[in-house]
Amino acid sequence: MFKNGHKYWRGSVIGMIAAAAALSLWRLGGLESMEVLTWTWRARSFARKETPSHEVKLILLDQASLDWGQRENTWGWPWPREAYGAIAAFCKRGGARTLVFDLLFTEPSVYGVADDAAMGQALSVGPPAVLTVISGGSTQTWPEYIPHPDRTIDLPFIKAYKTLLFPVPEVVSGASAVGHVIGTPDRDGIFRRISPFCRFDGVSIPTLGLAAWLTGGTGSVSISASDGQLLVGDKIIPLDRHGDAILRFKGPDGFPQAVSAAAVIQSELRLQEGEASVLSSQAFKDCYVFVACSAPALLDLRPVPVNSRCPGAVLHATFVDNLLTDSFIADAPVPIVILGVMATAVAAAVCLTYGGRWWQAGPLSVVWLGIPIAAGFIEYAQGRWWPVAAHEMASALGLVGALAMNYWAEGRQKAFIKRAFRQYLSGEVIEKILRDPRHLQLGGEKRELTILFTDLAGFSTISERLGPVELTALLNDYLSEMTDIILEEGGTLDKYEGDAIMAFWNAPLEQADHAVRACRAGLRCQRRLAELRQTYQQRTGAELRMRVGIHTGEVVVGNMGSHKRFNYTILGDAANLASRLEGANKAFGTETMVSEKTWRLVSSEFNGRKLADLRVIGRETAVAVYELTGFATEPEPSGWDVFAAGVRCFREGDFMGATKAFEKLPNDAAAQNYIRRCAELDAQDPGSWDGVWRMTGK
Repeated sequence: MFKNGHKYWRGSVIGMIAAAAALSLWRLGGLESMEVLTWTWRARSFARKETPSHEVKLILLDQASLDWGQRENTWGWPWPREAYGAIAAFCKRGGARTLVFDLLFTEPSVYGVADDAAMGQALSVGPPAVLTVISGGSTQTWPEYIPHPDRTIDLPFIKAYKTLLFPVPEVVSGASAVGHVIGTPDRDGIFRRISPFCRFDGVSIPTLGLAAWLTGGTGSVSISASDGQLLVGDKIIPLDRHGDAILRFKGPDGFPQAVSAAAVIQSELRLQEGEASVLSSQAFKDCYVFVACSAPALLDLRPVPVNSRCPGAVLHATFVDNLLTDSFIADAPVPIVILGVMATAVAAAVCLTYGGRWWQAGPLSVVWLGIPIAAGFIEYAQGRWWPVAAHEMASALGLVGALAMNYWAEGRQKAFIKRAFRQYLSGEVIEKILRDPRHLQLGGEKRELTILFTDLAGFSTISERLGPVELTALLNDYLSEMTDIILEEGGTLDKYEGDAIMAFWNAPLEQADHAVRACRAGLRCQRRLAELRQTYQQRTGAELRMRVGIHTGEVVVGNMGSHKRFNYTILGDAANLASRLEGANKAFGTETMVSEKTWRLVSSEFNGRKLADLRVIGRETAVAVYELTGFATEPEPSGWDVFAAGVRCFREGDFMGATKAFEKLPNDAAAQNYIRRCAELDAQDPGSWDGVWRMTGK
């Protein structure tokens, strides 16, 4: 299924470890500070495109209202509570569903008890009113003057309070319900969720928004909790693991439609006097209306994901909006999160394990780091909170782990390649393989190579004259000189056999000019030996001459041997022919012989002449062979036309004519060997002559 199964399993293990680490941090709360940043991003992105419900409205005691109250009525803060009676009357006139006060009336009015009673009376004849309770104070039992809610809700993690502050009796007497405004921000200080209930003296008190919705309904509503959900009539409120509802804020600033408290009061007063209203009398028709403070001096501003300075009532208004539109945010199911995070981390690690090159790692990282973000936005659109931070961290850890393992594995691979090839590859070739190991296919492959064999003429006789130490030193010096040239030309050293060298080109790296490189190496080796010949002669008492055979052909090349010990070598008829050409130099008295196939590839770069059509031992088919004499930039030796004429006569069986031609070249070793060969053939009946020089030995 996979080309490299070990890479797949390695990537899988890395991905699973990465996912386990990220998920553990997520469940322990270690990623919350990162997660809330991504949540703010998502919330703001969607809030810009979403419109709050038109059934939820705000009446704000803003700075303009405070200034109007001071200027027109000399009202300081707090306002006289009878002012709220005008608000209640206007809402009643317009047919508001519920009037909710996110204001505290826990202390008697500074204007006297009559002021409180006037507000209570106004609330009793207005739309159903909901007042606020908060934590604190000294009241430890449910006040007798407030109707006892007939419901006890069993919610996980429901918060219980020993003391609460309630509105004064005169004000609360006109209200239909109370609701709590107790809230706790997340660790970053941002309010994102609300507890639907709190518990006091055995009583479950709904949050202000839920109390408003229940009060504005038509009849009794059943409430129950089940499987992380709060069931309120036909509405479902998803709860997080702490029993809180996650809010979905709408609009660029998170606000429902809002009007100034001064405008509402002026409108009611003008309508009572028969004048034109500032606001439409139907502005609050069938609406849940929240009265709250937005003036900075009143200190009731709260940060929410879409607005850093938001009236606290916006939280409760948003609760009602979400309840009306079924748009609360639910935590993504934990099993689905675990599955998604693990799948992404494993896939990311496996992909980068297979595609660890820099030009692959960059795009792959962008893709796999982008998937958690995309998942977060997609899930938000579906009303779910997907833990982007945990998902992102798992992907990042998987990618980093895969890269680290790739570098570790690559380091081991590089060390292996260096150990395996440093003895028979040039440093430049090794570096190219290290940069891209795909150039090296271990195990064997068919490829066209140019193969070079060298051997020292008469070395057996020379070795008999020298002791072991002298012989070893001579060989080391000679082989080092020749090997350096071969490696400089990009050749791969196959083996040494005594004084013989075998090398090849075009593997493990492809070399378009492999034949030229091999021939250049052969010529350079001959010329370097010529430079050292006198030095070697002083050490050995004999001239060192080298024979070189070069052939280009298809062979199998690769690491061959046992699993523990192997050699990078070649197999095939082309290698045998190159070896035979090296030995064939003896018959012609030449030093460097190449096959016709090699010559066709290099003839524009070198000087050379055709020696013969040669049939070597072990081959039935003859091969044309050429003597390589120098580089094309050098002058061509004289007498080659005469030599070529002699070769033609020889091929046609005109041994006498060939001899006459070759006799004109007394200093040409190949010509003199042709004369002897012609004499041998002339002395015996060659039978059916095919023009081929037959080798009778290696």
